[in-house]
Amino acid sequence: MKSKTEFLTELSRCVAEMEDDLVVEVAHAYLQQGFSAYEGIMQGLVTGMEIAGELFEQGEYYVPELLICSDAMYRGLDVFKPHMLPEDMQENINIVIGVVEGDTHDIGKNLVKIMLETAGFNVHDLGRDVPAEDFVRKAQEVDARIICMSTLMTTTMDNMQKVIDLLKAENLYGKVKTMIGGAPISQSFADLIGADAYSANAIGAARKAKELAALADEAVQ
Repeated sequence: MKSKTEFLTELSRCVAEMEDDLVVEVAHAYLQQGFSAYEGIMQGLVTGMEIAGELFEQGEYYVPELLICSDAMYRGLDVFKPHMLPEDMQENINIVIGVVEGDTHDIGKNLVKIMLETAGFNVHDLGRDVPAEDFVRKAQEVDARIICMSTLMTTTMDNMQKVIDLLKAENLYGKVKTMIGGAPISQSFADLIGADAYSANAIGAARKAKELAALADEAVQ
């Protein structure tokens, strides 16, 4: 009998190696052992997709391979989602997400979006190359609790600061929480610009979003 760790490793491998049929079998076997669906998603499927994303960035995978990996992940998600527990979900909380202006790299942002949706958040995806004004405008429109921003370029990092400055100008800073991420981003940079949270990966982003949602609720009460 496989351990949980062995199952999670196999789920990751299935996604990263485009085993879209096998991932369904492994997911069902994992659940039959009574293991957590949420952990299967976060530590199995998502880890596999992150590996695929790294291979893409290294030039070993191209768009077709990445799409097949994504298909495998979604097939696993279809197995796991009906078994999610209420405490894993964050219903009716709006999040705005996007890649900041000047950057068109969106693989990491797309992974975070998937994880937030899996956790039950209502995610409003603005895409890539998003002006600061659009982040704030959309947050106001949908009454978002969190704005998530990403970039892979050092030249566009300062555009995260512009969003935070606009939130302050609109008297929304603190009421709307901000989370940032991407290869050049660090906790020290988040502290420098006044972002509420930093996450190095999609798994951490979903966990941080839950914490920020609770803080945002306190801020508006």
